[in-house]
Amino acid sequence: MPATTLPSRTVELQITGMTCASCVGRVERTLGKLPGVEQVSVNLANERAHLQVQQAVDDALLISAVEKAGYSASLPQATESARQDIQWRLRTERLAVVAALLLALPLVLPMLVQPFGLHWMLPAWAQLALATPVQFILGARFYQAAYKAVRAGAGNMDLLVALGTSAGYGLSLYQWATAPVGTAPHLYFEASAVVIALVLLGKYLESRAKRQTASAIRALEALRPERALRVVDGHEEEVAISALRLDDRVLVKPGERFPVDGTVEEGSSHADEALISGESLPVAKQPGDRVTGGAINGEGRLLIRTEALGAQTVLARIIRLVEDAQAAKAPIQKLVDRVSQVFVPAVLVLAVITLIGWWLAGAPVETALINAVAVLVIACPCALGLATPAAIMAGTGVAARHGILIKDAEALERAHAVNRVVFDKTGTLTSGSPRVVHSQAQGIDHAEFMRLAGALQRGSEHPLAKAVLAVCTEQGLDVPEVSDSLSLSGRGIAGFVRGHALALGNRRLLDESGLQPGELASKAQAWEAEGRTLSWLIEQGEAPRVLGLLAFGDSLKPGAEQAIAALHARHISSHLLTGDNHGSAKAVADALGIDDVHAQMLPADKTATVAALKKDGVVAMVGDGINDAPALAAADIGIAMGGGTDVAMQAAGITLMRGDPRLVPAALEISRKTYAKIRQNLFWAFIYNLIGIPLAALGYLNPVMAGAAMALSSVSVVSNALWLKTWAPTSRAEEAQ
Repeated sequence: MPATTLPSRTVELQITGMTCASCVGRVERTLGKLPGVEQVSVNLANERAHLQVQQAVDDALLISAVEKAGYSASLPQATESARQDIQWRLRTERLAVVAALLLALPLVLPMLVQPFGLHWMLPAWAQLALATPVQFILGARFYQAAYKAVRAGAGNMDLLVALGTSAGYGLSLYQWATAPVGTAPHLYFEASAVVIALVLLGKYLESRAKRQTASAIRALEALRPERALRVVDGHEEEVAISALRLDDRVLVKPGERFPVDGTVEEGSSHADEALISGESLPVAKQPGDRVTGGAINGEGRLLIRTEALGAQTVLARIIRLVEDAQAAKAPIQKLVDRVSQVFVPAVLVLAVITLIGWWLAGAPVETALINAVAVLVIACPCALGLATPAAIMAGTGVAARHGILIKDAEALERAHAVNRVVFDKTGTLTSGSPRVVHSQAQGIDHAEFMRLAGALQRGSEHPLAKAVLAVCTEQGLDVPEVSDSLSLSGRGIAGFVRGHALALGNRRLLDESGLQPGELASKAQAWEAEGRTLSWLIEQGEAPRVLGLLAFGDSLKPGAEQAIAALHARHISSHLLTGDNHGSAKAVADALGIDDVHAQMLPADKTATVAALKKDGVVAMVGDGINDAPALAAADIGIAMGGGTDVAMQAAGITLMRGDPRLVPAALEISRKTYAKIRQNLFWAFIYNLIGIPLAALGYLNPVMAGAAMALSSVSVVSNALWLKTWAPTSRAEEAQ
């Protein structure tokens, strides 16, 4: 009997109390062991756990497991409540830092003035009075977290800090108690107090920086209006967004945000969609145009009909995609996870070896203990846990602001290595709507030829008719009236213009009329070789004749040529896959400078071609239609163009919110920069420990310096990731000019 697949669901948990990579690993292992949990990923930077669980799994069970592991867990709060909670935590941390620094400053002041020839020391009782509140009140968080970690059979940053500072504090008490009467004992209260103050300062700066990495999500969430003006039977009523239903009519005044996704029914205006699609210029909106919730209405009043609400809106889907990407782990993070599992136990062993080694070498016990404390303090693995998620959050956030949605961290990491980009043609590099690309009159003035052709197309909704009328409008031609218009099935259209019987249609119409192309034969042959669609204008009657020829083709998208040039500037080859004929495909490839062309391809052929290209490189596939979905899934990286189908967007790892081909090299560029930041962060996180631990073990770093270096490592890693927020798409081709 075949096994049945139980339905699953996604759960987000807010985790508090995590301080380093070891904490992340412990929470993941705890949740992963629960029955019904299929997948779990914990992000230290945004303090979230992202789980895939079976429907029957109770959220309370997940929260209870996290709490037994020594942390606090809850379902994510409402946006305003969460924002207030974060603000309260930051204020509390700031007060603790200020208090710790004020208490530690008098303890460390004698060390600071000693180089200037001033030798004085606070009495032992004064040092104890200043250090004790720092150690046991402001530092209580380290003891609490360390206790929970030990109870759960694991170690973390807090355990290292608690052990190290307690050792320094205890050694000071011992030295004071055993010192001969009348002598000044050598105390280490300042080391313990300053280490705690520096660690608190580092955690506060880290919290502030982590909050900045999540600014993209907050900016998107802030786009959601809370209320809307609903129009019922001509009357306006202000209602909460949650009260709206599909097909409701909503009035949006100038300067307001669109509360829902919908279609314009009345009015004209412009919409600022910069934060949603990355489009910097306002977009014109007329009756029949779609609007997106969160965009800003311009100068006109618009009446829109609601088409999507809540989680189904474009804005909600964007937020969900960005959150999923920021919660996911890049493949390179697996190395960090393996290291973090053994890191804290290894540091504890090293500290013991340092203590015993110095003691066996004949050093005083206090020297051996202080060097062991320095090892414990400098080795805190905070930076390791933040290196990858901080860069991913910053990279995906800034990409979203420019209209590039990266669905998962794996796509972000792999895209940096792409050396081949495969494009679909229609809707990706071309607009998908025909235009007149060539025209030639025969025996009459060219402007008159276009007037007559336009007259026959008046009132028609056919795409080719719209293309002809668009040319007449561009050239300012007055199009005459047509009478007795008649559609010729499979051939074209006929009618009377200024008393002349005219027809406009394909080669079959020409042949049925018994006419020859004449001088236009060579033009027709050349344009057909380009894959163009031809229409002949014929005058019928007693003396039929050919008046001219129109050639239609799909127009290239603005920016397509710059996109290919930007890829070539990065030494990335370009390939065109299309179901169209060879002539049409070659014309587009030649116009854009594409390296390789594959035409007349079925969806299965596209998939096979992508698979073949993957054998010799890392392939990105760019498409927008249902028939592109298999190829998008087969590629190393699938890139779906905005305005395409949901199927294509689901199959792709990256979605471009607007149909601008220049976003393709931009997506690869932000991927490359983000991956570079990940590698830089991991380098610095590892190098701090690779250099700092031996120096501390050899006695070259005292605990105060070790604490400063440890705090600096976390802050530098997050600050380095935040540089990604300054990124904006650039054209390498333009830079080279």
